[in-house]
Amino acid sequence: MTITGGSALPKDDIERMMKDAEAHAEEDKRRREEAEVRNTGDQLVYQTEKFLADNADKFAEGDAAATKAEVEDAVGELKKALEDTSESGVSAIKDATDKVAQVSQKLGAALYAEQAAAGAPAGEPGASTTGDQPGDEDVVDAEIVDEDDKR
Repeated sequence: MTITGGSALPKDDIERMMKDAEAHAEEDKRRREEAEVRNTGDQLVYQTEKFLADNADKFAEGDAAATKAEVEDAVGELKKALEDTSESGVSAIKDATDKVAQVSQKLGAALYAEQAAAGAPAGEPGASTTGDQPGDEDVVDAEIVDEDDKR
């Protein structure tokens, strides 16, 4: 903390404020970390629930359905950890956040695998072997000359 400028405070008040700030620095750091961990957990819960809602029809069966249930359980654990306001709650939130992130990645991989198993037709982009690609046209290099500048 820096106290500068034309402060009307006496020098001993300024020193007292600086000592208070130094004494509470560790507590402030802990509170900041807790706030960041809670915000990260809240964001992950929101994003994961939104992803599940937006893609609910894609998780109807197979590996994705089983993984969806696992993700929902992990999100429930994270929500429960976010309700805990004790000191140990921060580590529980971190653990639950990591679990949701890992299980969500499994869900994304299962969804991708099911889409890949459905297969893309041979005519899809990237599967063509003909020369009819958009970049195959003749390219002409040209220069624009403004005739008015010569006058």
